[in-house]
Amino acid sequence: MKKKVLLTGASRGIGKAIHDLIKEDYEVLTPTRNELDLSDIKSIENYFKDNIQVDILINNAGINIIKNISSILDEDIDAVIQTNLKAPLKLIQKVVPNMKKNQFGKIVNISSIWGVRSKEFRTLYSSTKFGLIGQTKALARELGVDNILVNAICPGFTATDLTMQSLTKEELENIQKEIPLQRLATPVEIAKAVRFLISEDNSYITGQTLVVDGGFTS
Repeated sequence: MKKKVLLTGASRGIGKAIHDLIKEDYEVLTPTRNELDLSDIKSIENYFKDNIQVDILINNAGINIIKNISSILDEDIDAVIQTNLKAPLKLIQKVVPNMKKNQFGKIVNISSIWGVRSKEFRTLYSSTKFGLIGQTKALARELGVDNILVNAICPGFTATDLTMQSLTKEELENIQKEIPLQRLATPVEIAKAVRFLISEDNSYITGQTLVVDGGFTS
């Protein structure tokens, strides 16, 4: 029987690449925003009313609000913390009981290179992505006794449609010069790292932060 995966943010970019890479080997749940709105705690509660149980959780969805410190609004703080930090934790709370019962589980949190270092105007985003790594490490220690492995992946600059549309040719060239491999990651390269962490090949790696950035943070 195939393991059941709950994957958030699967409609585009890295999330879509993860879905396309693992869909043949796993039963993958990819709820739409109407089905599971991570900005709304009630929506999360409602989603699990039907007793949805999964073996693997991939917290991929996230938002990024780029502003200088003087421009950050209270609603910006609430929105980024809710989607990037609170929602993943709530989802983990919902799936862990079944994982404990089965004495098996895999949780992968998609953080960011801005969760291991940061840059100007990324205060909100980095706050949550650093926090997601903190959750990962704490939960790995807490849940290891139940054979639940919890890890984080930190993608670097990745050639998603959104990234490519938001960068000028000059900006793209400058970024690539800062990356030792001299190119952006492809979404599938990030997806392959996720696939390994949820696979049977990973039976002992937990509490780790895997940075997939072509050497950018080295």
